[in-house]
Amino acid sequence: MSQVKLGLALENFAPHPTVPQIGDLLSYSKDAEDLGFDSLWVWDHILLGTRRPFAFLESLSTLAAISVVTGRVSLGTGVLVLPLRNPVVLAKVTSTLDQMTAGRLVLGLAAGWYEREFEAVGVPFRERRALFERNVDVLKRFWTQEAVEGSAGDMVFRRAVMTPRPIQLPRPPLLFGGYVDRVLQRVAVHSDGWLTYFYTPESFGRAWAKVRSFAEEAGRDPDSLTNVAQLPFCADSSFEAADQRVRGFIERYFDMAPWSESSADSAIRGTPEQCIEQLAEQVKVGVQHVVLVPCDYESEQVAAIAEHVLPWAHTSAEPTGSER
Repeated sequence: MSQVKLGLALENFAPHPTVPQIGDLLSYSKDAEDLGFDSLWVWDHILLGTRRPFAFLESLSTLAAISVVTGRVSLGTGVLVLPLRNPVVLAKVTSTLDQMTAGRLVLGLAAGWYEREFEAVGVPFRERRALFERNVDVLKRFWTQEAVEGSAGDMVFRRAVMTPRPIQLPRPPLLFGGYVDRVLQRVAVHSDGWLTYFYTPESFGRAWAKVRSFAEEAGRDPDSLTNVAQLPFCADSSFEAADQRVRGFIERYFDMAPWSESSADSAIRGTPEQCIEQLAEQVKVGVQHVVLVPCDYESEQVAAIAEHVLPWAHTSAEPTGSER
């Protein structure tokens, strides 16, 4: 038997015409910590959508606000679009945020996919993978080195000293998001773990096995890597009712990358007993930390998770034995 960490996603973005309200997010976050959740996660985009753009509260600013009303939960990005940020500025912002949170920051990162966003920020979209790798290296250097020397692209470092550095030693955890083999290999070699999005147990198990294999090939202990799985959640009186509700929620809020195995079939849905059984299947294939995305971010869904799922997650992480 093993325990699994349980987190919640926050509605810091919403489809038009809804606009997220920071006051609501602060209340949601404080309540989640009081209920016993282990982590809180925000989404990240600078711009998304054109005719009916999604309203987004910037991820790191939102976490800074949440840090003031919480004191225990980990605070993460799922995921930050790294190439859009100057890595030296990001190192300063995240070092400050780790100080503000007393060492609770977890940085989920990805290379990004929305070309118009890159065009608006003036970052070459076709170079995003190389920029991702460069920015990760710069970020690590400024987090961990007393003085940074050298260069990276157009950035020149002449005994560049950043202080204060993060509280966490040697640095805050870095989780990489992504799906294709070259990204999974990058996860295995250069990160602390993998953050995935809407994967069924079967898809997760296959990809996680690849990550572990890539780590072994690189001479790294695969057990040193962690993972976080983001999964939609809907509890209802029956599997059918919950399935219909959560699929509508996913269609309104989320996209599935065609090059990934992300799927609405990953949703944890049904009666509370059925939800626990589905989560147990995720744990069986190696999921260590589940971040649930409550259907429509309703308080009733959060309450159902707190009442039924949290006790299971923090004790045995074993199925209840009821039938689906």
